[in-house]
Amino acid sequence: MSKNKSQSNKLATVTLLILFFLLTGFVYKYSNFNRIVPDVVEIPLSVQKSIENIKPTKEFYVPILLYHYVEYVKDPGDTIRKSLNIIPAVFDEEVKTLKNAGYTFLTPKDLADILDEKMKLPIRSVVLTFDDGYKDFYTDVFPILKKYNAKAVAFIVPNFLNKPNNMDTWMLKEILKSGLVEIGAHTMNHSYLSGLPLKRVKYEVEESKNYLEKNLSVPIVSFAYPYGAFDNQAIEVVKNAGFKTAITTINGTLITDTNRFFLYRIRPGGLVGESLIKLVQEKSYP
Repeated sequence: MSKNKSQSNKLATVTLLILFFLLTGFVYKYSNFNRIVPDVVEIPLSVQKSIENIKPTKEFYVPILLYHYVEYVKDPGDTIRKSLNIIPAVFDEEVKTLKNAGYTFLTPKDLADILDEKMKLPIRSVVLTFDDGYKDFYTDVFPILKKYNAKAVAFIVPNFLNKPNNMDTWMLKEILKSGLVEIGAHTMNHSYLSGLPLKRVKYEVEESKNYLEKNLSVPIVSFAYPYGAFDNQAIEVVKNAGFKTAITTINGTLITDTNRFFLYRIRPGGLVGESLIKLVQEKSYP
């Protein structure tokens, strides 16, 4: 009897362990606390198939630069933050390099207007994008943008607002007044959208737009997929929600009317001077 009981206890323990690891995997992938899921770097095969017979009618190249943190990281053990960070002095030099090279700083809304023929494409153009809405955008990035009169977009996760590491709502309102910063949506909880149930995707996308529009009193027309993760379902939800563009983490600079809802980006890292100019001048696509 005790032997059977022991076997039952072992089985129960194994079952609980399996459930624990399954749940941990789910949280790891979908939780708003997750910061280490690898970015999506290729166009999903299903999306490729859906557009393979569609020929773009508009096509041009604009480098969209991807940033997260711009600060002096205080915790040397915070390897994730350090891997996504450049120091303010380097960012200042990057903006200065682009400004001196004659680049026009656009926002994703401008790209939509160019695709819709409401605006002409400047000879040299670049887009500065900042994901997640960290507080250093207000304390370190914004002063540099004002210094060089450079435009940028901040993609905001509403449920991260007003937390110690992120911007407060009043900060968003202040940077909007400058006319230099576009606010875009980045889901409600920084959720990995690819493969999620339709109801959850619609909530994350639509509610993030609604929340920001209600609290900031401005149209929100640009979207960025957390981790760059998207599929055909996510594209349709973003499009139907009223966004004009959506941005991924896939490497490239090609912009067409076919990929306007999965635009590519490049990572400048700490490049400045001729190295940065060489990077942004390269015409690339996946």
